[in-house]
Amino acid sequence: MEDSYGGSSSKDKNCSIKEQDRLLPIANVGRLMKQILPQNAKISKEAKETMQECVSEFISFVTSEASEKCRKERRKTVNGDDICWALSTLGFDDYAAPMRRYLHRYREVEVDQNNKAIHHERGINSSQDKDEL
Repeated sequence: MEDSYGGSSSKDKNCSIKEQDRLLPIANVGRLMKQILPQNAKISKEAKETMQECVSEFISFVTSEASEKCRKERRKTVNGDDICWALSTLGFDDYAAPMRRYLHRYREVEVDQNNKAIHHERGINSSQDKDEL
């Protein structure tokens, strides 16, 4: 069996990864492709499959680099900062900067949502306490 880099590996024979588990869902890939194209554009099945292979390989490549960094640092969890670092290290600076901005904004929104949930929960508990009195 071939590994993701085209070589053969005895390890893969014992622990093979199904094709559908290695690739992003083709429906998602097609949906993303349609978003960027004119509304009347058609996308062939072959084009979707080619893009599916490419984006899946790209994600695997970047994630592998980030994972290796974590392994060297004796960490088990790859985080967004590791992915941004890997993008830069691999020469994808044009992607790393927007990804850092997105990650920063995502974290801000996540904190805001958590704070709202805490305040909402405290508000409900305060109302229940008043009702019990």
